[in-house]
Amino acid sequence: MIENILLLALAFFSISITLSLYRVIRGPSMPDRAIALDTIGVNLLSAIAIVSIILKTKAYLEAILILGILAFIGTIAFTKYIERGVIVERKSND
Repeated sequence: MIENILLLALAFFSISITLSLYRVIRGPSMPDRAIALDTIGVNLLSAIAIVSIILKTKAYLEAILILGILAFIGTIAFTKYIERGVIVERKSND
């Protein structure tokens, strides 16, 4: 019973990732694309957690942590790019 619910949730996360991917490609603006990428990251983390529960293993927990950190850093870098036009500011030698 619980395994069927987890498989259904995994299917819903797959659909959500697909729809978010469409928003990344066809998004009308850069902030829409940034939110869609963040949504893909969160859905991917959730899907990996469900796979970890289904397989009854803790092996994927490190991957969840690393992907979560990378998704956070990517979101911060993308919003900084949207705001300023550059990600890393360099000092000029004036």
